[in-house]
Amino acid sequence: MTHKQTSKTHRIALVLVAALTLTMTSGCTWFKKDVAHKKDITQQNPSMKEPVRAIWVTRYDYKTADDVRTIIDNCARGGFNTVLFQVRGNGTVSYPSKLEPWDERFNYEHPGYDPLALAIKEAHNRGMMLQAWVNVMPAWKGPDKPGIQNQLYYKHPEWFWYDRTGTRQPLNHSVGGKSRGWYVSLNPCLPEVREYLVAVFHDLVARYNIDGLHMDYIRFPNERVVPGEKIPDYPRDARTLELYRKSTGLSPDQNPESWNQWRTNQVNQLVADVYRMVQDTRPNAVLSAAVGSVPKRGLTHHQDGLRWMADGIIDQVYLMNYTDSVPKFAQRFAPWMNSESDAAVVPGLGIRQKLEVNHGADIAVAQIDVAVNSVDHFAVFAYSALFDSNNRVLTSQSDKEHQKRLIRQEKIIPKIRSVAQKR
Repeated sequence: MTHKQTSKTHRIALVLVAALTLTMTSGCTWFKKDVAHKKDITQQNPSMKEPVRAIWVTRYDYKTADDVRTIIDNCARGGFNTVLFQVRGNGTVSYPSKLEPWDERFNYEHPGYDPLALAIKEAHNRGMMLQAWVNVMPAWKGPDKPGIQNQLYYKHPEWFWYDRTGTRQPLNHSVGGKSRGWYVSLNPCLPEVREYLVAVFHDLVARYNIDGLHMDYIRFPNERVVPGEKIPDYPRDARTLELYRKSTGLSPDQNPESWNQWRTNQVNQLVADVYRMVQDTRPNAVLSAAVGSVPKRGLTHHQDGLRWMADGIIDQVYLMNYTDSVPKFAQRFAPWMNSESDAAVVPGLGIRQKLEVNHGADIAVAQIDVAVNSVDHFAVFAYSALFDSNNRVLTSQSDKEHQKRLIRQEKIIPKIRSVAQKR
């Protein structure tokens, strides 16, 4: 057994609960042949050898230049070495782009500074890495329509999801008196959509000295939005059905398993295309993705993160491993650690704000310990659970919540700093 194999076996043994079993979905590797030879990211960027201590900073956390400076300073003082800084949420962006309009939080207008450029500068000045965090499939968020005509919702309605009756995916979901606006998504089964997304990300990667591109919602966002809702089997537009028929000779209802695999392969192809673009454009940058921590659940959203690892088209997978249970948090590592891939596995933990504050903070500390002892890496969701910010979407900014954040800081930040000091 090689040293590498021994190390991997030892780390798997540290996981607290027995490994999950996994049946890999069969399928072709047709998208793999176009991927360039796997890069050695640690040779091109030695800092990537360091264990990842990351934090997600959402687009709701900042508005002014001072907000960005404060955020990066807090992350550095908190012991983090990687900031996942969100700059694309739903077809609008937080940097000047010729392809997409400014984020609606800036009233679709240039705010007088470049949030991404400033965040990169502040992070690099503190010796931190910054990955540009982009939501991939969402193209708008309801319940209201975009307030500007130069937006995907109006520019390319044919790129969105339609059900078998020709009805467009709704901006607002209502069932039994409950109503909620949610994302409407692009259709990755269309080659022109994949080409567009690669172009958006190429513009970002080419112009900014980012350390990585972090993909979120790199899947079908086809989950229930309100309880009791029945989600149509998207997409059923004529063009998608014709592409599927040409590929398989079938209609979706003739072979649901084949239909599911084909849709999954379209997402796989998009990941492969983005990976190749990053390699060609900024080879010292990593391509990472936030993935569901339970692979079988991921496949229900046509997300096959294990396949991306096996085929060498991802550098880091961030497991969205949000649970109150420390044993369950550890158990979910197993399929990812068993992969033969060189991609880093970064467990993402969610600070459980709905729990009693001390208990929730203790769980976060325990999960950090498990992650460090098992795979060296971890990521915290999210900034607004630890620090005050402009974010009123994910959390309240009341005095009561401020005091809770101070308690979390007292418990969680010393743990992160202690991990940093040992490295």
